[in-house]
Amino acid sequence: MTDTALTPAEPLVLGIESSCDETGVGIVRGNELLAHEVASSVDLHVRYGGVVPEVAARAHLEAMVPTLERACQTAGVDLSDLDGIAVTAGPGLMGALVVGLSTAKALAAWLDKPLYGVNHLAGHVAVDLLDHGPLPTPCIALLVSGGHTSLLLVEDIATTITELGATIDDAAGEAYDKVARLLGLAYPGGPVIDKAAQLGDPKAIHFPRGLTARHDLEKHRFDFSFSGLKTAVARWVELRQRDGLDVPVNDVCASFQEAVADVLTRKAVDAAQFHGVNHMLIGGGVAANSRLRGLLEERTAAAGIELRRPRPALCTDNGAMIAALGAQVIKAGGRPSSLDISANSGLPVSTILV
Repeated sequence: MTDTALTPAEPLVLGIESSCDETGVGIVRGNELLAHEVASSVDLHVRYGGVVPEVAARAHLEAMVPTLERACQTAGVDLSDLDGIAVTAGPGLMGALVVGLSTAKALAAWLDKPLYGVNHLAGHVAVDLLDHGPLPTPCIALLVSGGHTSLLLVEDIATTITELGATIDDAAGEAYDKVARLLGLAYPGGPVIDKAAQLGDPKAIHFPRGLTARHDLEKHRFDFSFSGLKTAVARWVELRQRDGLDVPVNDVCASFQEAVADVLTRKAVDAAQFHGVNHMLIGGGVAANSRLRGLLEERTAAAGIELRRPRPALCTDNGAMIAALGAQVIKAGGRPSSLDISANSGLPVSTILV
């Protein structure tokens, strides 16, 4: 495999993402987005109320080649012109990761192009470069999705990311799905609850704010927990039904969402102030949530922190974010990955390049 001696100033990179239920292929030239193609299998998981790993892996197998072909056509580039191929090596669902990684390895071997196995979470940070250019560093990144809720200190997107805090149980997006299910709402729960919440009263019910008590902050200042919140919602609904009363779904959604947004934004701003950082980025699928976005904008502005957010289409899992990260790794002189690298479902965010 070629290990180029000269690093391209604006490398042309193909990115492949398959960590969960979206098959994403993106192509970038430096910070310029050329193609962004995604095939989602979310409809296949609706009947189960959540992502089924085996179903997701099979869907990736079926969607990978057509999605790759569409990306190349959209970008108007030939695979032989690529400077590198980036692929999600983790974290994520093992079976799903293997599909994308196997595809990237096959392409790298066939084309004799360098392979870069990169971190999914770092990709959610790097994708903002496609919308807003170079990322001011240091920067605090709040990543909120169905599988991850993390606070990161980003000192160099290609080399140095430190996890300040993460969820110790349910991720925020996972909590949305579970609350939607107990309320009889559709999957995925995030957009449905967000829509219902706009018709409800966020002060109607005071649900708990996880890991915000004084004794919790001593050990988990920047960590998150949403399992207790989910249980509190379930208990409130159960008691309401037991007493023969109607469940005000919109008020429950608004109050639940307020609790989630309150904790996420409070801890994110606290992390920025604690580390003396005045730039923040929010990413991940839940970053499109209207209340989270609005409250974070309000609190960062009050604290004098500049907030950046990629466009909603780039917040969910996609290949463009992996290509963007790959381009930064190449520009930083990152060494190509071996063709025998393995998928790592628990890859820590501090490991940006495998």
